[in-house]
Amino acid sequence: MANKIMDPIGRLMGLRYKSHPWHGVDIGKHAPNEFTCFVEMVSTDTVKYEVDKVSGYLKIDRPQKYSNVLPAMYGFIPQTLCAKRTAEFANEKTGRKDLIGDGDPLDVCILTEKSISHGDILVEAIPIGGFRMLDNNQADDKIICVLKDDAVYGAMKDISECPEPVVERLKHYFLTYKDLPNTKLDVEITHTYDAEEAKEIISRTIEDYRVKFENLDNLLSTV
Repeated sequence: MANKIMDPIGRLMGLRYKSHPWHGVDIGKHAPNEFTCFVEMVSTDTVKYEVDKVSGYLKIDRPQKYSNVLPAMYGFIPQTLCAKRTAEFANEKTGRKDLIGDGDPLDVCILTEKSISHGDILVEAIPIGGFRMLDNNQADDKIICVLKDDAVYGAMKDISECPEPVVERLKHYFLTYKDLPNTKLDVEITHTYDAEEAKEIISRTIEDYRVKFENLDNLLSTV
């Protein structure tokens, strides 16, 4: 499934049509150790962008109500899905039994020392850790990565090597970016985990995706 886009039919379709960033972009043969990410937002964005799941185009989700500054590139890992296996892992780690996957591709933020001017791009990233974020009763993990070959962050292999202020800025952003006036949101980060746990979560979301979209290969090959 992960390499379907590299088949001849997939390549030919890509010449005529824009690939859907969730389903039509190859995650890469080295996942979960290294993979392609689709970037929706960068640190200069003052509105929340996200991919429209039907069309694959970026849309404005909402303007930011407060002065939240995204301290990294933000997007998702193609051909992943937060569903049954992801939720089972979150329940195991938190001691809960009621968590479910949020039904979205796996969120990712990518650290780099470069100033990237816009989203709607693909980048190669390496996971170093993540946040176990719970949004009501949904597992909403945020994988923290470094941009491959980045001059400052590229050599990091684990979140323990990342400066603590950077980690805290990321954590603060994710805990506050959904804030609305006079609204209390049920969002928490229960754990900050290392690279190995991040890779386990990525592997589970890849499997969740394959189970959910197991017929997608056949549908694409008959177009």
